[in-house]
Amino acid sequence: MNHKARKRFGQNFLTDQRVLDQIQAAIRIRPGQHLIEVGPGLGALTERLMAADRLSLIELDRDLAVGLRAAFADNPSVNLVEGDALHVDLDAITDADVDNPALAIRLVGNLPYNVGTALVLRFLQWGRALDMTFMLQKEVVQRLCAQVGDRHYGRLAIVTSCYARTEQLFDVPPTAFDPPPKVDSAIVRLTPIDDPGFAITSMDMLERVTQAAFGQRRKTLRNSLKPLIDESVLVSLDINPAARAETLTPLEFARISNHLSAHE
Repeated sequence: MNHKARKRFGQNFLTDQRVLDQIQAAIRIRPGQHLIEVGPGLGALTERLMAADRLSLIELDRDLAVGLRAAFADNPSVNLVEGDALHVDLDAITDADVDNPALAIRLVGNLPYNVGTALVLRFLQWGRALDMTFMLQKEVVQRLCAQVGDRHYGRLAIVTSCYARTEQLFDVPPTAFDPPPKVDSAIVRLTPIDDPGFAITSMDMLERVTQAAFGQRRKTLRNSLKPLIDESVLVSLDINPAARAETLTPLEFARISNHLSAHE
């Protein structure tokens, strides 16, 4: 398929066969699975996903969709969905498994870096996938997987921890793509969890708290959270007002968030 990468879609096509082998091995397709590939592009990874019982492809670029439809026209297990993965009806894609509703849903793909974080959060909140294996900008993967005290630890790691376990699998250099991106990439696996060990009353409030806390990382919590919560209340919640945001665990942020949502 001849196609010039389009900058507005954030297109960088993976061409390195060794990296494609690594991704295929990491996904470990098993019987009884419905794979949803986000942004299949030229179909390089798609060819390696054909062992799935069902394979759905979400592609925004209409020209690429034409080529994908032609390439897989003879395979009834492949379902092409034209649209923006930020907005397509994911339930409609999976509810099409009328003959086998027990298929395990898994998400894979080389996500456009300009909307990669938004896509990950959307898929996590959707909550129906067994796991997700994505290629993203390396810095984003580091932020997803960061632990308390890491320099990459912040809002993204905290919010993600409410939904999933994260694992950075391996890095991918710019030379693996055509055209090469200006940043390094990495493969991450996200495995949704039923119970993160703490409850969140309001995700919107957690977003507000973490935005305030990490918006000025050098400030202590007594200062960064001052517009939201009094220092004395932090003490009553067993939170040190002199601490900085990167030293608090997701559980401690949940404690602050839940208190605020209960007293709005």
